[in-house]
Amino acid sequence: MFEQTFKNIDDVLWKEAGCTTELDYTEQTSWLLFLKYLDDLEQERALEAELAGKSYEFIIDEAHRWSSWAAPKKADTSTTLSVNNSATLSNHGTLDHDNALIGDDLIDYVNRKLFPYLQSFKQRATSPDTIEYKIGEIFSEIKNRFQSGYSLRDALEYVDELRFRSQQEKHELSHLYEAKIKNMGNAGRNGGEYYTPRPLIRAMIQVVKPKIGDRIYDGACGSAGFLCESYDYLRRGKLTTKELEILQKHTFTGKEKKSLAYVIAIMNMILHGIDAPNIIHTNTLTENLSDIQDKNRFDVILANPPFGGKERKEVQQNFSIKTGETAFLFLQHFIKILKMGGRAAVVIKNTFLSNSDNASRALRQELLSSCNLHTILDCPSGTFIGAGVKTVVLFFEKGKPFDSVQGTPLFSQGKPLTQGMATQKIWYYQLEPGRNMGKTNSLNDEDLHEFVELQARFAETEKSWLVDIADLDQETFDLSVKNQNKAEESLLREPQEILDEIAALDAESAEILAGIIQLTVGS
Repeated sequence: MFEQTFKNIDDVLWKEAGCTTELDYTEQTSWLLFLKYLDDLEQERALEAELAGKSYEFIIDEAHRWSSWAAPKKADTSTTLSVNNSATLSNHGTLDHDNALIGDDLIDYVNRKLFPYLQSFKQRATSPDTIEYKIGEIFSEIKNRFQSGYSLRDALEYVDELRFRSQQEKHELSHLYEAKIKNMGNAGRNGGEYYTPRPLIRAMIQVVKPKIGDRIYDGACGSAGFLCESYDYLRRGKLTTKELEILQKHTFTGKEKKSLAYVIAIMNMILHGIDAPNIIHTNTLTENLSDIQDKNRFDVILANPPFGGKERKEVQQNFSIKTGETAFLFLQHFIKILKMGGRAAVVIKNTFLSNSDNASRALRQELLSSCNLHTILDCPSGTFIGAGVKTVVLFFEKGKPFDSVQGTPLFSQGKPLTQGMATQKIWYYQLEPGRNMGKTNSLNDEDLHEFVELQARFAETEKSWLVDIADLDQETFDLSVKNQNKAEESLLREPQEILDEIAALDAESAEILAGIIQLTVGS
């Protein structure tokens, strides 16, 4: 229904001088979609109020509504409905070219009047969880990149063809928007930070099994893929009005540091059916772990935190295990903010399982002692387009806080390995799709079907095995993937696989070297 419209919008953006990357295309599409969605939402609420004999107070004033500046329509009684004599609802009809801004006038209006007006909502909002605050936050973080008012006029007319009224319409729009996010991720560079393969997310959700009433959290939500897929999972079947309200208002919380990802996350959740997404624009790692109380904790955590980044020393002071590795700090945050008995699935670089530095060893010890790390999914190279590293997924449940690491790790205290451990056995699964992964041959749901089925009963096969915690090295807590069940193979590795590994190692070496140079310059 809307696929051609999305293609037309992309064609306009590709020709626009102010937009040069897939990230720009997604950013510009997002703010246009958001304003069209907001206009549709307000018109729908105004109509409902009219039918109920009530008045409706619009969030956006008349001069700045979509129907006033973006898509003014000619008066047409067959397509226009009066609401309280103060506004009109018109989704179809002929564009009023005489009153439609174009060229420099349009760019000047958007940059000098519309954006400042929308930015002001942040100061006027009563609380951060209101749609007014989201409006102000979004338009404080992005900017209009259109340089040509003629290109912008074309884009506006295409976006005006989209409708957000029915669930079917939102469902199609969500799929088209997801495809845009995926393209952004496949473009590599920074785009890859925002996209986790949806089949992997769905498999993680199937293992964790969230239910209505659970509070679900992603502290590094990116484009909100985990939250959107969780919503789709929980939305299946017939739900009561109360259950739908719980899903809308009391289930999902996301936090995101980067401005563009924050905007994309909000738009993505809106298209999936969440009217006012609880996405918070913040650096999660600056929050003091000691301030977390039971009321702040979550039942389910699903996340793919960024790895390879470096956090400042003042940020590291919030954590008992000091490390500059972003993903390791996030893992400590997740362990702390998970409720007792809560379930989590977290993607992390596979080197976490075997790194020999004190921080890595201490963090593995913390995870094993305070949580039941029951499953490790070993993902193949190429699972994450452009990532250049192998990853694993850690599945764990928050256990009784026996001897969690506080300052001195247990491995230096001479205690038996199994003493005070929430983890007793770990089930490993080695995912092998049987092909080289890449942009044109990405992970699919069928690839993960066996993993989900076997994990439910912790079955041992050629690809899966159990490790007893007592068999781990008491000095290193090495959790490396070592499949003892698989018959040895003498087949030579594919040349592309070797080249990919060389490229990944080169990238990691370059990152380490850049860090050393930065430290040298800083000193």
